[in-house]
Amino acid sequence: METQTKFPSVAVGLVGVGSLGRRLGRQFVELPRSELVALSDVDGDGLAAAGLELDVPVSSRYESYEEMLDKEPLDAVAIATPNGLHYDQTMAALDRDVHVLCEKPLATSVEDAYEVTQRVETSDCTVMVGYQRHLNPAYKLARERWALGDREPRFITGEITHDWRSYYDEMTDWRMDADLSGGGHLLNVGTHVVDAILWSTGLTPTHVNAYVDFHDDDELFDRQSSTIVEFEEGAVANVSDTGVVARTREHVHVWDEEGAVYLEGHEWDDRTGFVIDSDGTEHRPYQGYDRRLSKGTAFLDAVETGEDPPATVRDGLKAVIVTMAAYESGRQNERVALADLYPFVDDVFQ
Repeated sequence: METQTKFPSVAVGLVGVGSLGRRLGRQFVELPRSELVALSDVDGDGLAAAGLELDVPVSSRYESYEEMLDKEPLDAVAIATPNGLHYDQTMAALDRDVHVLCEKPLATSVEDAYEVTQRVETSDCTVMVGYQRHLNPAYKLARERWALGDREPRFITGEITHDWRSYYDEMTDWRMDADLSGGGHLLNVGTHVVDAILWSTGLTPTHVNAYVDFHDDDELFDRQSSTIVEFEEGAVANVSDTGVVARTREHVHVWDEEGAVYLEGHEWDDRTGFVIDSDGTEHRPYQGYDRRLSKGTAFLDAVETGEDPPATVRDGLKAVIVTMAAYESGRQNERVALADLYPFVDDVFQ
């Protein structure tokens, strides 16, 4: 009788126990290849509630993530904290040779994202960024058509809408704290569309020209934006995002000489897609998938095999570069060259 190789259980610590963190932690509770052994959060009440929900004992709950990293025998950490903490927490885990699943964005500055990328790519640690569209069959098949295929995208549009109006009105949520968020709607939500375009097409961005509607005088918290991205291969992308409308919708449409792929999103349901061929006929080859455990599963697969995860640190860095260039273009009110802003950009998009 043939036996299957059984990997040892991966001991995971969770940093950040908000709604996203608890959903992520539940995956490592339910997946048979992992065990959620420790939690960390600065909110003591939230930490206690998450400990009860996820069945983590009091002795393994920490208000200091560094204390958790030092005291617990962890193989990996999942980071679901505000954006501005991702860099320090990822680097702290790498200092201890711990694998990392970090929610997006990778960092809130290009320099920090570049430093993390260099560190990871010269280490034996797996670091995955939480861009879930990399796990979606519709986006994966689009990537096979362009980034991994022989077709050349020519024209791209991307859009995501969302309701952040109460955040802008009240300015009390962590997303309106410059140190914690690092930016506004584009960095927090629009990054999904920026990343999806870069990952599925494999194109090399060279210039960005953006209009950014900032909410504050210091031009930190954008409400909505419209960005043109020019690519070395001759394609152009128009990316729009807004946080001041009532509902969430998303689309990424990519055209090449033979047709197009339309990727669509309704609220926060699974993204779906269809192909338009050269005579205008629509085909719907994309099947649904169970995303409930997919992020944790993909991370564990990468940890066990040593292969690249679906969303790498370099993917995360690319998204930060284009996003931050859009902010800079919006502040300067002019088209900017990525190479002028970031001298190392040619090495990133090689």
